[in-house]
Amino acid sequence: MKDQTKVIAALIIGAAAGAALGLLLAPEKGETIRDSISDYINDLIDSAKDKAQTATGDIKEYGNNVYDQAKEKFNDVAGNVSDYKNSITNKVKSEADNFKDDAYQNYNGAKSKVKSTADDANNNIQNL
Repeated sequence: MKDQTKVIAALIIGAAAGAALGLLLAPEKGETIRDSISDYINDLIDSAKDKAQTATGDIKEYGNNVYDQAKEKFNDVAGNVSDYKNSITNKVKSEADNFKDDAYQNYNGAKSKVKSTADDANNNIQNL
């Protein structure tokens, strides 16, 4: 398939080159023909430049859009991570406060029991 494409491309290029040479070497109104060919080639070049500039602008715009979308998604993810971090931090603080309260209550309960036991022992010693 590639060989056929190469052959067809070579035939088209050869035909175009032959036609161009025929026009350039034609005895009648050669200068007019050369001028029109020159104008045609200049028009092709200008058209190619315009298309290249349009394509460059489109690619640049597409790149900026992709960048903006990626930045937006990154910021969303970063915000979600930050929210999750804050949620965990608040939960840990809450659990730490609960643990501290429980520890303090256990401390006070143990302190009361020790004092009560010490008072009972003191009363028993006094009653002897």
